[in-house]
Amino acid sequence: MSGERKVIQERMRRVLLKDYLVHESARAGFGGLDIVRTPMGTRVTLVCERPGILIGHRGELIKRLTEDIQARFNLDNPQIEVQEERQPSLNAQLMSEKLASTLERGWHFRRAGHSTVRRIMEAGARGCQVILSGKLTGERHRTERFKSGTIKYCGEAAHLWMDKGFYQARLKPGVIGVNVWIMRPTAKLPDEIVVKSVAEARPAPLAAPVAEGAPPPPGGSVAGAA
Repeated sequence: MSGERKVIQERMRRVLLKDYLVHESARAGFGGLDIVRTPMGTRVTLVCERPGILIGHRGELIKRLTEDIQARFNLDNPQIEVQEERQPSLNAQLMSEKLASTLERGWHFRRAGHSTVRRIMEAGARGCQVILSGKLTGERHRTERFKSGTIKYCGEAAHLWMDKGFYQARLKPGVIGVNVWIMRPTAKLPDEIVVKSVAEARPAPLAAPVAEGAPPPPGGSVAGAA
């Protein structure tokens, strides 16, 4: 088997594994997934809003889930680690799921979109964008955007500081795609330059030399003193 085919198959298996885990951990609030191959096997890290629901009593549910993914996706000694999301309002995947659930409960898309953006910005995000695509008001497809703060679409800043999430809201007219982009509060953009004052930029003065044989100053010693 060629190297390109192996890469494609591995990518497909990861996509299918993510879709399966999103479905299985929906009640726990799926917030992200990280898959790392180690010498001991495959470590799967799940980020959830309510990890207790996914772990179960004495870890019974997480053991069953581990056996299922090993049988379904032929992973080498999978080890599932569940982490709790401390700031769910800053997790793009969680917020996209919550927004989709809000739309399925009958909220108007404008009210739901503005409410989600306001909640994310109040949590401390530097920027947020919500994109809803589908049959929002009629038979024709349309796209609506709700944006606040700073958003980066490309470059290193978008790769390092942007968190993206996607989910689907299943309504009677059809499926609505929900995209949520969040710029993290700790983002440092390339155009943000801190100019120091003259006093801060000036180097500290050197200590005055001490004559040979003189006692050292209190609270310190002088290098080279006898």
